[in-house]
Amino acid sequence: MSNIPADLKYARTHEWVRQLADGNIEVGISDHAQAALGDLVFVELPQVGRTLAAQEACAVVESVKAASDLYAPIAGSVVAVNEALGKEPELINQDPYGRGWVMRVKPAAGAKSDLLSASDYQAIADEG
Repeated sequence: MSNIPADLKYARTHEWVRQLADGNIEVGISDHAQAALGDLVFVELPQVGRTLAAQEACAVVESVKAASDLYAPIAGSVVAVNEALGKEPELINQDPYGRGWVMRVKPAAGAKSDLLSASDYQAIADEG
């Protein structure tokens, strides 16, 4: 069974979102998704300053099995990326909700999201 922290929100595309004290959000890949992908070998991060539309493909994670897009869970602009993933993409496998975060986004004014609670995401993860 996947680890799905209750204090986070989740996208149907398997990204997690943590609200930060400064109003920005931190985004990563759920434990369920990293387990399905297998050992990650490369992460292509978005450019800092890039403006994202909600559900826009904005990063790529590659594993020994496949490459997969990461989607913006909410419209906004990228304010930081986890540079450590360039040398250690396996951080996502080891600590998906901590040191394996992918990017931080400043949500656009009035941006809406259809993020899920942990229990709702659990139901999706259980489906496969």
